[in-house]
Amino acid sequence: MKHITTIGLDLAKQVFQIHGADVEGTPIVSRKLRRSEVLRFFEKQPMCLVGIEACGGAHYWAREIAALGHEVRLIPPAYVKPFVKRGKTDAADAEAISEAVTRKTMRFVQIKSAEQQAAAMVLKTRGLLVRQQTQAINALRAHLSELGIVAGIGTAKIAGLIEIVRDETDARLPKAARLALSALADQIEALKEQVDKIEREIVAEAKRDEDMRRLATIPGVGAITAATIKALVPDPGGFKSGRHFAAWLGLTPKSHSSGGKERLGGISKMGNPELRSLLVLGATTVLRYARGNDKAPKWLAALLARRPFKVVAVALANKMARIIWALLNKGGTYRRLTEASSVASA
Repeated sequence: MKHITTIGLDLAKQVFQIHGADVEGTPIVSRKLRRSEVLRFFEKQPMCLVGIEACGGAHYWAREIAALGHEVRLIPPAYVKPFVKRGKTDAADAEAISEAVTRKTMRFVQIKSAEQQAAAMVLKTRGLLVRQQTQAINALRAHLSELGIVAGIGTAKIAGLIEIVRDETDARLPKAARLALSALADQIEALKEQVDKIEREIVAEAKRDEDMRRLATIPGVGAITAATIKALVPDPGGFKSGRHFAAWLGLTPKSHSSGGKERLGGISKMGNPELRSLLVLGATTVLRYARGNDKAPKWLAALLARRPFKVVAVALANKMARIIWALLNKGGTYRRLTEASSVASA
């Protein structure tokens, strides 16, 4: 009698789909499971290979099923799609996952622990609050500009606008406008307080964690970037080299080559957009300091002289990604050995 050796599990909120196959890939079972039935089903199965798409809730289910003795692998959804035959259904998705997980050359996602997911939640919450703060600030600026009241660029200038809104003696604001804008001012201050509280905790954690402290020695990498790297890259050893890590972040040119002719386009922008943005912003800060500074590395000044600023920022972010990979895998801290090059000491 044939036994199930591979199971493809298509996740959902309440109704899940499984597809089981034997060692030769022959389908044995295809059925739906209620959420409460999933773990009971896997408890009754002998140890097998379980494939799950890396989506919302995937890490939780991967941990729970792995605890029952099964080997669980998470697959990026983009790598599952080519295995889906005509049309999209839950059964077809589960079958595609079951087939994709057995491929020798397939790339998988590292399963995160609950603590790693919690660290990512802190960063995502901060990002959401920052976006809401920016929206509220832009709304306040826009409404006051309609009344001829403007302020300089930067969040530091917002305090002056809030003072105007709360000044009952300022006749430029009608009573209804002051009522509405006071709510925006209160929201901006409350959001700022919440963001500051989260950032203080992130900085404190960065000081306690050894890897974060070492990453923070890299120019352009601060506590937020270090915490994001630690949360979103749980297994840096999964990348063969720093170049592979930079390519995963989308900091390398997109390749479209055929017939022996290499064609490179702009940066691919693959991988995590938040982490890529932080590295580019950090590189931009370094370049602003280096531009017109006699103490800046000569190679960086020469690169700025012959390439556009934003192109150099992406190139420097690529270099920072490689240094990050080296520090996480080889240990040590960043130090500049010569003016021509910057390396990580092992």
